[in-house]
Amino acid sequence: MSAYETIIDKTSAALGADLLSHYVAFDELTLVVARDSIGKSLSFLRDDPALRFVSFIDLTALDLPAREERFEVVWHLLSPTLNQRVRVKVTTSATVPVPSTADVYPATNWFEREVYDMYGVLFTGHPDLRRILTDYGFEGYPLRKDFPLTGFVEVRYDDEEKRVVYEPVKLTQEFRNFDFLSPWEGTDYVLPGDEKAKQS
Repeated sequence: MSAYETIIDKTSAALGADLLSHYVAFDELTLVVARDSIGKSLSFLRDDPALRFVSFIDLTALDLPAREERFEVVWHLLSPTLNQRVRVKVTTSATVPVPSTADVYPATNWFEREVYDMYGVLFTGHPDLRRILTDYGFEGYPLRKDFPLTGFVEVRYDDEEKRVVYEPVKLTQEFRNFDFLSPWEGTDYVLPGDEKAKQS
């Protein structure tokens, strides 16, 4: 029996209907579990003596705005016992919170804060859910697909007011038109620095 089959069989038996699906992608097993059972699922993967996914590696999210539940929240775990990695996913929307897993893997504390800061995903039961990377008063969630590329505000230090001020983004110059000619065909004009070269 392969390591994947062992993980799937034991997880299916322990979680039952809470294990929604599983698949292998890029030589790594992915388990999709019910959102409200994420704590139970991670605890099982960590504590089962045959699995021992004791190392939390990463927690991130993915924004798929076309879906009703637009966010996938993904935990990456490592089992030194099996020498295997596993991804555990749940789906959620912008308004439905995901249970915090900081009590299962304490290191997820700051990762959950980052996912909240960048995507706006809420975590219930988190000990200190607040922004971690963006500045005070920042509006919006920068890694959402619908976040404008220029952002909403820009920050600068104002000498007259002697403080940092936030202003709506203004593009101070027109977009430039670049001349992307093929380097094999060359340009119709002399490039700066080439005026001294011999012209054939």
